[in-house]
Amino acid sequence: MNDYPFADIELAQRLERTEASGNIEFVEARAKAFPDRGATWIEVVGTFAMFDGIGSPLTQTFGLGVSQPITAEHMDTIEEFFRSRGAEVFHEVCPLADASVWELIKERTYQPVEFSNVLYRPISVDLRLDASRNADIKVRVVEKNEIDMWAQTSSEGWKEFTEVADFLLELNQVVKHSERPSFIGELDGKPIATGRLTIEGDVALLAGASTIPAARRQGAQLAMLEDRLRYAAAQGCTIAMIVTQPGSGSQRNAERHGFRIAYTRIKWGTGLSHG
Repeated sequence: MNDYPFADIELAQRLERTEASGNIEFVEARAKAFPDRGATWIEVVGTFAMFDGIGSPLTQTFGLGVSQPITAEHMDTIEEFFRSRGAEVFHEVCPLADASVWELIKERTYQPVEFSNVLYRPISVDLRLDASRNADIKVRVVEKNEIDMWAQTSSEGWKEFTEVADFLLELNQVVKHSERPSFIGELDGKPIATGRLTIEGDVALLAGASTIPAARRQGAQLAMLEDRLRYAAAQGCTIAMIVTQPGSGSQRNAERHGFRIAYTRIKWGTGLSHG
């Protein structure tokens, strides 16, 4: 399949809105699971500012300046949203954002924190990845009463990443309040891999992929990827996206399976002292 949309601002708007949508849903699920945390979000001229707790990777903005220009007053509103909650201000910025964003980033002495690559590919219901699949691995959507099992499997798959341990510890409670589909990969009836999917319009965002250490290199993530892509296409999606660290194994795997880099984002941050 070669019908790739051009990586322009229209595609960027679709991709950025999809990621924002998935994170909004997670923040709202967090608010239901832990009402004392104050998890919430606002939209300012198409930019989505999210507070999922201090230190959460979701406490930042998405889509800054992608839909329309950002003024100093808009940025003041966004910054106050975070600072009034005791959080630092972080913006994950698409390079196709309006020029007004870069002027404000420069004026307010933000510093680059990290990079991420946004990759995409067209999908269809008859999609087959160009790789040999382990037929013993079965993938399915988990039921509500299986979320604890899903979360335990996910946590085991991520356990070496100690920096997100606290975030993952509460994941099962949050996912219980989520309406997004969660997927489990099983080998001989035993759960070995997990993944999630966000659908917004005709775009599907793949996230949350993990495999328990004892079951790696057996094709679990290939099966998870292919079945989630086909599931998304069956729901009317024509494009899938994934976000990775530049040069990572995840990026290589995505490119191996037909994903292309749409653009590289920079996350910008500044301390609490800026006024």
